[in-house]
Amino acid sequence: MTLLLAAGNIGEIARDTAETFGWNPWFFLSQVISFVIVAVALRAFAYKPILAVLHRRREQIAQAQLNAEKIKQQLAEAEQRHAEILAKANAEAQKIIDEARNSASVVGERKQQEAIAAAEQIVAKAREASAIEHERTMAQLKRELGRLVVDTTAKVTGKVLTPDDQRRLQEEASRQVA
Repeated sequence: MTLLLAAGNIGEIARDTAETFGWNPWFFLSQVISFVIVAVALRAFAYKPILAVLHRRREQIAQAQLNAEKIKQQLAEAEQRHAEILAKANAEAQKIIDEARNSASVVGERKQQEAIAAAEQIVAKAREASAIEHERTMAQLKRELGRLVVDTTAKVTGKVLTPDDQRRLQEEASRQVA
């Protein structure tokens, strides 16, 4: 019973308080219904689209992170291929350089042999020219000697030599010089 009295007192106190503050149950109920309608409308027209945009954004970020990882992997593979290609190119360049050096040494050796052969030909031609010049000089010397012998003989003997005598003396002088 005391409970009923206490409950009655509470109900009375609540009514007094509600009257003091101007609380109207029908007005309160209309505000609750308005709040529920606004909450449902906000959820349907504002929160769901915003949450959908946020969800799409999270998916795009996740996809971008996956793409970034793929790009990093592709970049690493490209750098590795670049290094391999560069190593291969360096090896081929070294091979070409070695071949060029070998070719240059072969060409140099061949040119050296050609130069030696040309020098030997020049020396042979010089010797030949020298021999020809020597023979010509000797022939000229023999003629001059023969002429001197004829002139000297003519002066010593005091007579004029005939052309046959001159020729015979020149031939004899040439034999003795040879």
